[in-house]
Amino acid sequence: MNLRELKKQETRQAISDHATRLFIEQGFDKTTIADIAVAARVAKMTVTNYFPRKEDLALDHAERFAAGLAAVVAGRPPGQSVFAALKEAFLRAVDAHDPVAGFAGRPFFRMIADSPTLVARLRDLHEQREAALAAELAKEHDELTARAVAAQLAGAHRVLFAEVQRRVLAGQSESEIADAVRPAAHRVFDLLEPSVGRF
Repeated sequence: MNLRELKKQETRQAISDHATRLFIEQGFDKTTIADIAVAARVAKMTVTNYFPRKEDLALDHAERFAAGLAAVVAGRPPGQSVFAALKEAFLRAVDAHDPVAGFAGRPFFRMIADSPTLVARLRDLHEQREAALAAELAKEHDELTARAVAAQLAGAHRVLFAEVQRRVLAGQSESEIADAVRPAAHRVFDLLEPSVGRF
């Protein structure tokens, strides 16, 4: 990365960090773009250049989240099933306490729960993730089959994400959550294996 790109990345991260802090302190709906610009010491236009939508400031892993399942499938080793790749990826994310798997902290999820706008945006991201997975699967299978399989596998990830979120909001530690969600993940994926295990 050259110096200019590094500076842009640092500015983006600073804006995101200040926005998250303000959203948690004041609530998403009560915080304005102007508030964020003042806190980050940049112009309002700079904020919107980096984050066109206010929701993007709160959910700054949105792109990685939406593309994640498709990326796992596209990058799996030759001969590995889609099912096995996605199951293993989820278990790795749990072990790493990855925010994209839901390990984002109680204040963060409380901020989302308190904002209908963010609840709707998170739902939209789950749908985008499923659609991206279906598009990737459609490269090797017919479209209807791809959509059906994507719905099942993305649905499993959605259920497990919600379980992590529920436990975070209940005040459990990341280690406690991981210990509970790991066997839950095996149970959820075991339910799907007879139908899509060899896909």
